[in-house]
Amino acid sequence: MQFTGRHVVSIADFTRSDLVHVLDLAQRMENGEFDTRRLDGKLMATLFFEPSTRTRLSFEAAMLKLGGKVIGFSDAGSTSTKKGESLADTIRMIERYADIIVLRHPRDGAARLASEVSNVPVINGGDGGNQHPSQTFLDLYTIAKLFPKLLTGDGELTIAFAGDLRYGRTVHSLLTALCHFRVKLLLVAPRGLEMPDQYLQHATKAGVSCTELPTLQDAISQADVLYMTRLQEERFPDPLEFDHIRHSYRITAAMLVGAQKHLRILHPLPRVNEISRDVDATPHAHYFTQAGNGIPVRQALVSLVLGA
Repeated sequence: MQFTGRHVVSIADFTRSDLVHVLDLAQRMENGEFDTRRLDGKLMATLFFEPSTRTRLSFEAAMLKLGGKVIGFSDAGSTSTKKGESLADTIRMIERYADIIVLRHPRDGAARLASEVSNVPVINGGDGGNQHPSQTFLDLYTIAKLFPKLLTGDGELTIAFAGDLRYGRTVHSLLTALCHFRVKLLLVAPRGLEMPDQYLQHATKAGVSCTELPTLQDAISQADVLYMTRLQEERFPDPLEFDHIRHSYRITAAMLVGAQKHLRILHPLPRVNEISRDVDATPHAHYFTQAGNGIPVRQALVSLVLGA
């Protein structure tokens, strides 16, 4: 596939070979096989209409490490959006300032809209509860480094998703991508926050098994990878119900006693209280390493779409 000039809007736009190509380049980036000034003279615009720590800073770090420069904002309240400027007009203006745009927006479909009006590549940094493709690339990269058989196909991986599976854009993207590989998926979510049917149907069509489990402990005992997500308090009309639920979706070190030794716990972060701090000291915790993998992965994506 031709990557130069391509938008990165949805993980569903990528084939298995596309995914593997990006992961291979990310590994070579991490190994230091490329000229660190390959994007000298290129400019990235980071347009973050929602808060972000890891996504924005790792994209900026990736660009700077490759010799490029960065402009942008992390607070839409300081932009002409406050005056009523449309997203389409913002994109049409910014494309004249930068060679590539990274966009995070609270509205589902915002990245697709931006890609339809932009003449420079747009990378979706998360649009509402919809998609987060660059996070998926770094999640796949993390899992493949831990379990090389993901890419070789030499055995099946069991991956559990837990938490808010209805609105969690990271799990939507990751489930879609994992349907290209030999995996079995386990799903643990509170009532009302289950994985949307469209993603379950996609998995079924791809021949990937999805099993809903009643408790987090069930997932811990079976999984190779446990992918935790934050329960969003704002989704619960009853604060008492949320307080009860959140304690049922919290991992502690004591809960990991019966886990497989090779179990690794991932989380797109930020965490609130769904992973106890005492888990950090266990060999199962891998979420901070996961976050660090965002730099080589995003270096790879930016280099590819800029034709470098």
